[in-house]
Amino acid sequence: MKLYNYFRSSASFRVRIAFELKGLPYEYLPVHLVKGEHRQEAYTAVSASQLVPTLETDAGELLSQSMAIIEYLDETHPEPALLPRDALGRARVRALAQLIACEIHPLNNLRVLKYLTRELKVDEATKNTWYRHWVRDGLEKLEQELARLPAGTYCYGDTPTLADCCLVPQIFNGKRFEVDFGGLTRTMAAFDACMRHPAFQKAQPSNCPDNEA
Repeated sequence: MKLYNYFRSSASFRVRIAFELKGLPYEYLPVHLVKGEHRQEAYTAVSASQLVPTLETDAGELLSQSMAIIEYLDETHPEPALLPRDALGRARVRALAQLIACEIHPLNNLRVLKYLTRELKVDEATKNTWYRHWVRDGLEKLEQELARLPAGTYCYGDTPTLADCCLVPQIFNGKRFEVDFGGLTRTMAAFDACMRHPAFQKAQPSNCPDNEA
């Protein structure tokens, strides 16, 4: 399989984590977002939406959207499972994952931040305040959701799930912008547990071939 991604893309990071958790090999194909490579003809032929990541399967099929890709990997390579076996558990993990992927991440996506500065002429300090506000607001909501669940090592239970694949990249991004993580006890405990896991360590941006220190 081939994965088109960008080292700093949190959506790409999610998929890399899933690959590592499942022990699946893949070919890493970098697409540099800041340089605009996602808008060039070579990549638009791969991704009509001009977004990363894109997965090319062994059969040559192209799949977009990180959440769909991860679930595809989970269905085609069931072990270890990234979603619980029971319907209620699957719904709860998907809800946690979507709170991050759908409620937090879009507001601090690179193209959104660029629109704020280039089109709306927001200065850097104001942009960063925007970023920190929405990440913190979303993580506070995640913390409240986690507090309603039984205690576990990770977001849901004692094995990593789709929710953890989403959590770790969001925390990485938040650290870059100096988001306040104080008081997010369950959230940060899950993050710390993830970062002790070899799969999460291997998938992080610093280990990507296109990483820019």
